[in-house]
Amino acid sequence: MQRFRSIETLQKFSSVHASVHNHFNQQRHLTSHHHFKANRDVALGEWQQLSAA
Repeated sequence: MQRFRSIETLQKFSSVHASVHNHFNQQRHLTSHHHFKANRDVALGEWQQLSAA
């Protein structure tokens, strides 16, 4: 809980961090280069749409 003033702040950060991490974590070693890049581009496009709204 370093640098967090309250447990609520830590919980909010953890839930947002987990969903962002799960969105971008692609397990690179399990897919081909082209498939990985295509998935990463789609994920980045979705993130840009969400952050622009």
